[in-house]
Amino acid sequence: MNSIQGGLALGVPSEVRFGAVVTGRPHFFVGTRTHALHEAFAVRSDDGVSLQIVDNVAVAPRLPVSPGDRIVVQGELIPAGARAPLVHWTHHDPRGRHQDGFIEWSGRRYA
Repeated sequence: MNSIQGGLALGVPSEVRFGAVVTGRPHFFVGTRTHALHEAFAVRSDDGVSLQIVDNVAVAPRLPVSPGDRIVVQGELIPAGARAPLVHWTHHDPRGRHQDGFIEWSGRRYA
């Protein structure tokens, strides 16, 4: 699995795969660019970085995660300056133009 620290050191978006523990309950919002429903929740990666996971639930199924759950994430890491970094593209790309991502939780892959 990739190091989140290494991805952040690059300072530009990068593809990552990492293990993490969910630290916040999911909340839902409509994306300003996509106008699609998204699910977001906080995690702490195995290398100690706090991040926000943002998953487009118009493309992939919702995740019924709770704080304390272990997950594996593959997606695009976005360094966010003063805010916590985020990981998106945690789902397949219906248009086939972007590397597919996923979230694994409780023995199931959500993509």
